[in-house]
Amino acid sequence: MNKDELKLLFAKYNDGTATDEERALLEAWYLQHNEAQPFRLSGKRIKAAKHDIFRRLPGNQGQFFRIGIRLAAAAALIGVIISVTMLFFENRRPEPTNQLAKNDLPPGTNKAILTLARGQRINLSDATNGQLFQQQGIKIIKAKSGKVVFEYSGSENVIGQNTITTPNGGQWQIKLPDGSQVWLNAASSLAFPTSFSRGVNRIVKLTGEGYFEVAKDATHPFIVISDDQRIEVLGTHFNINSYTDEPSLKTTLIEGRVKVSVLGNSSSMILKPNDQSSVIKHQITVHEVDPAEALAWKNGYFKFEDEPISSIMRKLARWYDVEVEYEGTKSDGGLNGIISRNKNISQVLKALEATKTVHFKIEGRRVTVMK
Repeated sequence: MNKDELKLLFAKYNDGTATDEERALLEAWYLQHNEAQPFRLSGKRIKAAKHDIFRRLPGNQGQFFRIGIRLAAAAALIGVIISVTMLFFENRRPEPTNQLAKNDLPPGTNKAILTLARGQRINLSDATNGQLFQQQGIKIIKAKSGKVVFEYSGSENVIGQNTITTPNGGQWQIKLPDGSQVWLNAASSLAFPTSFSRGVNRIVKLTGEGYFEVAKDATHPFIVISDDQRIEVLGTHFNINSYTDEPSLKTTLIEGRVKVSVLGNSSSMILKPNDQSSVIKHQITVHEVDPAEALAWKNGYFKFEDEPISSIMRKLARWYDVEVEYEGTKSDGGLNGIISRNKNISQVLKALEATKTVHFKIEGRRVTVMK
């Protein structure tokens, strides 16, 4: 089969006009070609091939798929498979099944509650743009972008803690009094001082997940307390995932340097860009990662790499504000793919169903995962 014939078959496969014989021919050709290749690539080249495929998938048109070592190796060895497979995944838009579409749920939105030091509560999604609050030299402004900005005049000695909290199905961006910016994922909260002027350190407390772009101030280190870990920085970009239902606390460094310490013992590690630390049972390990996966939520999409369905469903549960149940045993296989967080849940679930490993049903705000 030549390249033009292969492209034609993929196009027909993609638009649903391929006959059963043509589908079987294409699948048989791929399997045969795959089996014929000597899989002697290094793990680094295999990973690079996978990342290249992910990078080229648009976030709003992505598709979940299984791409284990054998498929990644084949993609790295056979250029035509990469190019044609990309055409297939970039253009294929799965339609939800009738049951999923009938009980569809929208994606999360910008939603958060700001609790001020004196107890006032502001529903940020309902608040109008402009100045929300002014007291003791502090201005709180909701920008047109939706971001909440704290401005401190420095004219008064301000004491107190504010907290911004996102629910399931919510997210928010905030600019702290020192100029640092924080993006909060769903089901997360950030506690921070009304001003950073009183102490040597700038200390905030995070639950859930947040991405930080810290304003540089060498004389006042920025410290994030998250569960049982402490992260110290001077000026840097990093992501922290500290959800209590996740198996570990993960910190992914994008830029600069941070020191990750475990509260209660002397364990600590220095991270460099693209490092990710994991804290499990008061022990720290560090390995290099592709930071795009950790930052996917902040950039508006889901990105999974060899991720089990249970982990994927935890993320969907927070963003779509649903409960997840399982019928039968959970699949151990890892799934890979990219898809926009702006899709309705039915489109995400249908993309997962296309892997032929799971099926779903939606009843109210409950999603059941079935073999």
